[in-house]
Amino acid sequence: MATSDPRNVVIIGSGPAGLTAGIYTARAALEPLCLEGFMAGGLIPGGQLMFTTDVENYPGFDDGITGPELMQRFRGQAERQGCELITSDVTKVDFSERPFKIWVDDDLYLAKAVIVATGARANYLGLDNEDKLKNRGVSACAVCDGGLFRNKPVTVVGGGDSALEEAGYLSGLCSEVTVIHRRDEFRASQVMGDRVRENPKIKLLLSHTVVDVLDVAKGEVTGLMLKNLKTDEVYEHKTDALFVAIGHTPMTELFTGQLDTHDNGYLKVTPGTTQTSVEGVFAAGDVMDWTFRQAVTAAGTGCMAALETERWLVRQPGH
Repeated sequence: MATSDPRNVVIIGSGPAGLTAGIYTARAALEPLCLEGFMAGGLIPGGQLMFTTDVENYPGFDDGITGPELMQRFRGQAERQGCELITSDVTKVDFSERPFKIWVDDDLYLAKAVIVATGARANYLGLDNEDKLKNRGVSACAVCDGGLFRNKPVTVVGGGDSALEEAGYLSGLCSEVTVIHRRDEFRASQVMGDRVRENPKIKLLLSHTVVDVLDVAKGEVTGLMLKNLKTDEVYEHKTDALFVAIGHTPMTELFTGQLDTHDNGYLKVTPGTTQTSVEGVFAAGDVMDWTFRQAVTAAGTGCMAALETERWLVRQPGH
């Protein structure tokens, strides 16, 4: 087992939040270490933007940029500022005492402070063709990808507030929005349900499920195979995109029993800060934010976490 000398700060995760934290802590001469993850273990280097094609809403790119290219620029900037990156998955943590302990298999890293930026993964339906057509018409973010389907028919799957919010957003861009939900009633609030029912561009298909996504052979979404749960009828529904809005799962498994979470699994932070339930451990990005889930807001909280980390370390004896 290899054990490192205590680092000023270790960052877990390398999406917009983690890499922004790396840039800021490096510029503060804290010599940060970023354990960026490894795709086989679930934590994806670069985060969910690595699965996004065109990003048109990140400030500073008037012609847009691809998700992987954007994250490569984040990573390059963090490295140039002096952030050390290791492409490995964290396998265990111990935040019960300082210095904090972070394991990557048999290697132990010690940290005076930690920034958790492990993100959240979108929940999908679990269909083979759905997976094959991700970023080719299958998306989990209407705000990110809706603009790619202007004046085209699209479909949203889900029945909660987020799904209906996405449907409303897409109705301002697309020619028609079909909302598919497996139950007779939405789980969303009454006001959201009323809003979509009154929207002439939104069509509701309740008691329906998606059984297949078309067409892998063409490399793009051309339609869906739907099942009417009341009649068992299976039929084709023409659409140019499928937006899956059935929730996200925060990647907090590592921190069970270590950090406090909300009932939905997201890390708790002191309101207005990035401070978790353990002093000296901060959280940034989608692992603590289930409301906005945007690259720019994740980067903003990464900045917050870095500044809070720097100020917290200055106050510690012997630093």
